[in-house]
Parts: sequence; C-alpha cells; structure tokens
Amino acid sequence: MSCAVEILSDRDELAGLVEDWWSLWERAPAASPFQTPAWLGAWWSAFHPGRLHVLAVRSGGMLVGLAPFYIEDGSGRALPIGISISDYLDILIDPAASGEALTAISSHISGSGVPHWLFPDLPPESAALDLPCPAGFREAVEPSDPCPVLAIGSGPDPLGGNVPARQLRKLRMAQNRAGRRGRVRARAVGAGEISQFLDLLIDLHGKRWGSRGEAGVLADPRLRLFHEAALPALAERGLAHLKILEIGGRAVGAYYGLRSGQHAYAYLGGFDPDDAFESPGTILIGAAIADAAEAGAGAFHFLRGGEPYKYAWGAEDRRNCVRTFRRGAHR
Repeated sequence: MSCAVEILSDRDELAGLVEDWWSLWERAPAASPFQTPAWLGAWWSAFHPGRLHVLAVRSGGMLVGLAPFYIEDGSGRALPIGISISDYLDILIDPAASGEALTAISSHISGSGVPHWLFPDLPPESAALDLPCPAGFREAVEPSDPCPVLAIGSGPDPLGGNVPARQLRKLRMAQNRAGRRGRVRARAVGAGEISQFLDLLIDLHGKRWGSRGEAGVLADPRLRLFHEAALPALAERGLAHLKILEIGGRAVGAYYGLRSGQHAYAYLGGFDPDDAFESPGTILIGAAIADAAEAGAGAFHFLRGGEPYKYAWGAEDRRNCVRTFRRGAHR
C-alpha cells in the first residue's frame, strides 16, 4: 500500500480536513480527546505561534496518518499543535496502514529541511514512539512528567471497589460537611451552558490561585478563546464532561473533564477558597470517578503532575516521555 504525504500550511486547508480527521481519530486505537480536530483546531486558532506544517498521509484518497505540527517562530523547530496545554500528544495512525504511514512521515522529516522535531508528552502507547528514526537524524527518548492513572471498574459500588478506604472516608466527611450547609448537588453542564460554565471556572480558578498569590493557568485570555472554541464540538461528540458543584443552591466548584472509550480525563477544576472546609474539589472528583465507572471506563487519568491528592485516590504513576529528532549523524 503506497502512501503520499500532503503538507497543509494554512488554516483553511486545516479546516477542510476536519471530517477526515474525525474519521481517522475514531480508527486510531490510542487516540485521546487531545488529538481531535476540536481540540487542536481550537488551539491553532487561539495561539498560532508559527507556520502550520501539518503532515496528512493518504493512501488511495483515504487519510491514514496525521502529524499536526507547526514551525516555531524564531527557533525553526517543528513542534506539535497543542503543545503546553495538552497533557497527551501524539500522531494519528490508521492501524490498517500503520507501517506505510509511519514510514511516509519519517521520510518526510528526513527530507523536510527542518533540523529539529520535538514530540513531547507521549504516553506509553503513542504511535509516535513507533516512528522510524529519519535518515540523517539522531534521536533521543527521555522520560517526562508523571501522569497518575486510577484503574477503575464498574460494579454496584463504583467508588468502594476502586478508591482506597482512607480517601473514601475523606469524601464522606466532605459530603457531610457540605450537607450541613444545604443540599449538595454535582450537576452535569448542558450544551447551552458552556459559556456560563467557563465564566464560573475561570472565576473560581482565579480565586483559588489568587489566594496563593499566583495567577493560575487560566489568566491568559487566549485560553478562554481556546476553550470557547473547543468545548462545543467536544460536547457534541460526547467527549466533554463538565460538572458544577452546588451547596445550598450556590455554585462553589467546577470540574472540566474529558472522556473517550475506556478512558476518563480530569483536565481542570476550580473551587472557591472560602469553601475549602467542605472540600468541593474532593466531592467533584468523587462524582467524576463514579460517573466514569458507571459509564464503563477502565481508567481515570489525573493527567500531568505528581500532586499528592492524585495518589490519595489510588492513582499510580504512568510516565509520559519526550522523543526528539535532530539532524546529524547517529550516535
């Protein structure tokens, strides 16, 4: 099976690929929501820090591979679209054409004239780890950030069978404390509430980090533009799982999660520091794990970072890695 690489270099070409991109994403077994056109297209619209250099691999007219990159202004490096705010990054490869598509991407890198290609935040099952090292390049693979994952299973008690007893006691204590202030409800956010949800999340997240004297990750206004663009398309596909925690009718916490197939992802959260005694973050995470288990997910990803609270839920480390190709003789 012969494959040809097409280079997409402007936003209109990227937009024209969306239907085929979704189809390829659905066929790629290791793909996460961070590789969808909804996520990466919104990232490019919000940030566009260089020149698009997206490698679209086709065989018989069908899209069988996609490496969504750009050339960074100043450095000239090839970096993946979605870098920095995406916890998992990868290329997309159709398993029915994997060998040919991977070889085509490697051959393009070899002849591209770009001297440095960076593949960060690759989970262990990444297709990018199977890329042949391009001719004329040397490679390096190094461990990166821990990404704790909780193995979960369904059952009559979706939390009791998955979460350590000590953490369950903390969850019950938080629920009891909140219950003394009024009705406790972790409610799902509807498609028509996304803008209001983002307002709440940004406000709560800012308050929480402001109480520590820090700005927080949502201080950049471009991030609001990004999430406003990404979330509706993710929600339409059933990939966005958003919750608001209300205590006594007042919104005190927000949870931004993603889910696809057997995997749930806890991406971002915020709560009012004035309500810290009731531990709204604990209540929301407990609700999200229970929802994921009931939906049949087998893994709950706490994503990048080794914060202690993740391990309290029973998560175990899984490390991302970074792979680089640099032009030069093999070591």
